[in-house]
Amino acid sequence: MQPSPEQSPHHAYPDHWEADVVLRDGGTARIRPITTDDAERLVSFYEQVSDESKYYRFFAPYPRLSAKDVHRFTHHDYVDRVGLAVTVGGEFIATVRYDRIDASGRPASAPADEAEVAFLVQDAHQGRGVASTLLEHIAAVARERGIRRFAAEVLPANNKMIKVFRDAGYTQQRSFEDGSVHLTLDLEPTAESLAVQRAREQRAEARSVQRLLAPGSVAVIGAGRNPGGVGRTVLRNLLGAGFTGRTYAVNSAFAAGLATIDGVPAHRSLGEIGEPVDLAVVAVPADRVPEAVADCGEHGVQGLVVLSAGYAEWGAEGRERQRELVRQARSYGMRIIGPNAFGVINNSEAVRLNASLAPERPASGRIGLFTQSGAIGIALLSGLYRRGAGLSTFISAGNRADISGNDFLQYWYEDPDTDVALLYLESLGNPRKFTRLARRTAAVKPVVVVKGARHSGSTPPGHAVPVSRIPDATVSALMRQAGVIRVDTVTEMVDAGLLLADQPLPAGGRVAILGNSESLGLLTYDACLAEGLRPCPPIDLTTSATPQDFRDALSAALADGACDAVIVTAIPWVGENGEAESGDGEVLATALHAAATAGPAKPVAVVHVEIGGLAEALSAATSTVAQQRPASQPFTAAQGGPAPTPATDGTAPEAPEGTRPVGRIPAYPAAERAVRALAEAVRYAQWRRQAAVPGKVPDFLDDTIDAQGAAARIDALLGQDPDPRGRPLGHDEARELLACYGIAVRPTLPAPGPEEAVAAAGRLGYPVALKTTAPHLRHRADLGGVRLDLDSEAALRRAYGDLTELLGKPAELRPVVQAMAPRGVDTVVRATIDPAAGAVLSFGLAGAPSELLGDTAHRLVPATDRDAAELIRSIRAAPVLFGWRGSAPVDTAALEELLLRVSRLVDDHPEVVSIALEPVVVSPQGLSVLGASVRLSPPPARNDLGPRRLSNY
Repeated sequence: MQPSPEQSPHHAYPDHWEADVVLRDGGTARIRPITTDDAERLVSFYEQVSDESKYYRFFAPYPRLSAKDVHRFTHHDYVDRVGLAVTVGGEFIATVRYDRIDASGRPASAPADEAEVAFLVQDAHQGRGVASTLLEHIAAVARERGIRRFAAEVLPANNKMIKVFRDAGYTQQRSFEDGSVHLTLDLEPTAESLAVQRAREQRAEARSVQRLLAPGSVAVIGAGRNPGGVGRTVLRNLLGAGFTGRTYAVNSAFAAGLATIDGVPAHRSLGEIGEPVDLAVVAVPADRVPEAVADCGEHGVQGLVVLSAGYAEWGAEGRERQRELVRQARSYGMRIIGPNAFGVINNSEAVRLNASLAPERPASGRIGLFTQSGAIGIALLSGLYRRGAGLSTFISAGNRADISGNDFLQYWYEDPDTDVALLYLESLGNPRKFTRLARRTAAVKPVVVVKGARHSGSTPPGHAVPVSRIPDATVSALMRQAGVIRVDTVTEMVDAGLLLADQPLPAGGRVAILGNSESLGLLTYDACLAEGLRPCPPIDLTTSATPQDFRDALSAALADGACDAVIVTAIPWVGENGEAESGDGEVLATALHAAATAGPAKPVAVVHVEIGGLAEALSAATSTVAQQRPASQPFTAAQGGPAPTPATDGTAPEAPEGTRPVGRIPAYPAAERAVRALAEAVRYAQWRRQAAVPGKVPDFLDDTIDAQGAAARIDALLGQDPDPRGRPLGHDEARELLACYGIAVRPTLPAPGPEEAVAAAGRLGYPVALKTTAPHLRHRADLGGVRLDLDSEAALRRAYGDLTELLGKPAELRPVVQAMAPRGVDTVVRATIDPAAGAVLSFGLAGAPSELLGDTAHRLVPATDRDAAELIRSIRAAPVLFGWRGSAPVDTAALEELLLRVSRLVDDHPEVVSIALEPVVVSPQGLSVLGASVRLSPPPARNDLGPRRLSNY
């Protein structure tokens, strides 16, 4: 909202202070600067505040604002006097203002760095976290304007406001003076204030999702008379699922006398309902959606599922329509799933919500599923249904203009009904936030992701996101660093999800293989080796194995301390008539369930070939199939044996101590699929164990880093060249900046002629290296552009002549002279700022082979000591660093320290958009940085830093 032309603040209207926020109860509101046009809104707002709240604000009865007050509270210079308002539906629900003051408390200007702050929240909106959210935003504004401290006077009885300040996490001082509490807050963010902010963000966003998934009432807007229409289909699905709340059909085309449709109340508008509506499913043409949204907002609807198409997926006009949809909904405090969504499902027995186009509510289970594509959502629902998997929640968000996968990670993190999160993502609206949330969620439950559109580099229709410049392999490595299980296909997602949802995590990669087919066992063994697992020799039970044989073998494998997981392989048993025996699958499933239940908690997976009924029976939560043949008769492929006898009251007997309850056992039609799913579980379990003891950055780095000196150099360098595209640093400039972080680059002197080369060598000392710095020859020793170990003037002159004779004139080659470094392994260290992924630290060996083969490892910044250690060990050529073929191991500790220093530099200074150290020669003792390039650029806007806010639209 821009101020009217009559307002002439010292600074232009700061529209970047505007923000949509999610409050504690999950509703949304808008924060913006107060302008001169807000006089009437301010007066109306103040009239709705109780006398007690007014007293707490002004320390005296203050029934109404005077004209002078209104002028003072609506006229700001946006520097020394700032006011922010929280609005819902365009009306104020809260305000905050600060006034810069000097040491004696009088109004002041910069360089005074303290301000007096005061809040006022409408009583009806107190307890929603409005004041705490406002404090985050006004503190960020104050820091931007050079204010470092807030001072506040609070009456002792105003416990709510005192708590807002106390719980914010800032460093503060309190004293009691003249009958009031005097509070001083240092506005520099602390680890505690950041943790408080993140915790509040999680609770608010999780609550906003819960409001959509667990409504007490649902209205389907656009439920028409056509039984095959979208709205009518959703209405029918709501009823078919047995939704526990109230349901309404809304359509402006309904006849005036129509009372019900499909047995639910029919209304021409929400205003006719006369009762609260929590969730509205919008299924009307796009041009009628604004009217429906306004109707919902006026009626107090909490959230929308917009199934309507015709938005960003239709081009520029649709993108603008989508932006307006989000702005309109948020202005009323509502969040949106969609547009172009497929719908939502909540399988909780307390809700039983199917507000989607899925004809059947899937079975209840422990898997949460989020997709951005309706078609992929249908495929995943079908695949999970066929495999007997159950869902806790399902969301198909379409264009995900508002609610995204990040919001559902916030919800699933604390959802007791969800054990595994599956996400199909075509884009990441806020990649940095996704990585942060995924890491936290993965620490308590698996997160499995399929990333679509990963090779095209284009933005999917309907998605407005930053396009990443880093390769897809890098994105995958960064996801794995965050604990995300990234797979390539939806089939692999289902495979991994089933194992993770129904089986315990493996303690390691040792795999026992048993079955009645030697060939299938060998295939499984080879697949395990290919995935980096450690399989034991397969146990062949032979084709004459009985159910009891399977049961005994599985029990023994589970009890073996040298085994972390078991894969059972099975082929049909063929009878004397040459046909497979009927009922084999059910009996085998009973055997497997019995053995798995009685054994230690280790994952079990089954690979079978055309055994009818096996997968279905294994997917049952408990085995109730009676034995159909004697246990001594040859069986198909599992462990048989009689099922435990139920107790007389019909309940299942308790499992012996140290065992686990009967659960679903995932079955796979191919060995490779089962092994791949198990390998993902092994890698995830290892990551989770490591994440339980997080890495750190050694304290000694702080003693050798001059962050302030680096900041001053960066400011000076960018001030010399204000080009918004940034600038590359010269050799000396880069050396000086890197030296601030303890990174020493070996000096290099230009040698435009042989005499200059000799003079440079005299300054540096022999032996020296002569190198060309021409872009097409840089770091290409194989082309003759590098001459090493020149130990005399004669050798240097001879090398200079050979170099120019072979490759060209000195002006083209740009030769330089550098002191020789100890011999070692040539490596490359890089750090880049990607617009989508953020700061990325990379490592690999120097040279064309590593570059061509993509043998480079990546980690997100900031990196810890553990990240640095893993980084250098993650490349395929890592053995070269640790004494390959009799060579001496290099100083990996020095290399890890260098990686940490580079990470700190780009993390502390976002203006450093790229660093390349090449080559870094790592010797048995120490390392030498022989080349360095650095690029600076004004820092880009970051939507993952600062106070909580929703993505701009």
